[in-house]
Amino acid sequence: MRRHRKNDSPLSNRFRSGRIPLTSLVQMLAVAEHLSFHRAARSLGISQPSVSARVKALEEDLGVRLFERNTRGVRLTEAGRLFVEQVSVGVDQLDHAVKTAGMAAMGKCGRLRIGIHALIPHSFLAELIGQYRETNPGIEVEITEGTARDAVMQLRADQLDVAFVAGSPELPDCHTRLIWTEPLVAVLQERHPLAGQPTVTWADLTGETFLVRHGGTGPQVHDHIVLRLAGRWPAPSILRFDVGRGTLLSMVGQGFGITIVGAAASLLPITGIVFLPFADEPEPVPFSAVWSPCNRNATLRNMLALAGKMNRRGDSFRLAWQQ
Repeated sequence: MRRHRKNDSPLSNRFRSGRIPLTSLVQMLAVAEHLSFHRAARSLGISQPSVSARVKALEEDLGVRLFERNTRGVRLTEAGRLFVEQVSVGVDQLDHAVKTAGMAAMGKCGRLRIGIHALIPHSFLAELIGQYRETNPGIEVEITEGTARDAVMQLRADQLDVAFVAGSPELPDCHTRLIWTEPLVAVLQERHPLAGQPTVTWADLTGETFLVRHGGTGPQVHDHIVLRLAGRWPAPSILRFDVGRGTLLSMVGQGFGITIVGAAASLLPITGIVFLPFADEPEPVPFSAVWSPCNRNATLRNMLALAGKMNRRGDSFRLAWQQ
């Protein structure tokens, strides 16, 4: 024997059994709004007999009279008034859910989770995110800062939608796309003996003390220094610090050592330092977008499309040392 829940009723049982068509509810609400079968049918673009038959069938299915009909028109019964109040809320919620799902499918609402190594004002990445937020006000943009390795792990765990990383990583389980490039520059204290030169070479930096971060692009910077100065003497000293980019540059200004960064860092308002381009660095540093092939979100697709558009038209920052 079936055990009824405390609030079970013939009416609620009919809803759970799927016997109440949504079309019937919509047409019933139209009649309740206009208090006229004729006007309700006209607002819905269907025939009056169709609306009358639907509403009558609904009343019979519910076992409740919703409307009183007479020669002067239609009015709601008390049961009908209460029923309309509850159903109208549910239909409005359903309509909102349908519209929201449609907007999400077009990338007009929802969220986009972005992993970055740093966000420098007026840099390509900052301009990209700024333009995306401006053109997609319905999207909640979440930003997480960390190393490229952390970002890839978060992508695989579905904790990020896209990560922007230095380099062009080859990952068998992720898609990658080159988005922009930046020249590599050396950062020296303004009183450094090389500070007055227009450019530097790697040979100039032999024996220097390099400062790198644990986070952000720090691991990649460390590996690049080792690669470029391999076999040179004296060997470079590389010190790692768990600090942000701005603090690291300030440490250069205090004479702790030198560092290398992408040229966008020259846009930071740090005093006491100079940025010098390399004369013997053959290629600029590539920065790539990385994302999971399983991620088919329209928000991600729109972000990648905007990034490609900005890259094609040459949007970027003006470097302080090029002005």
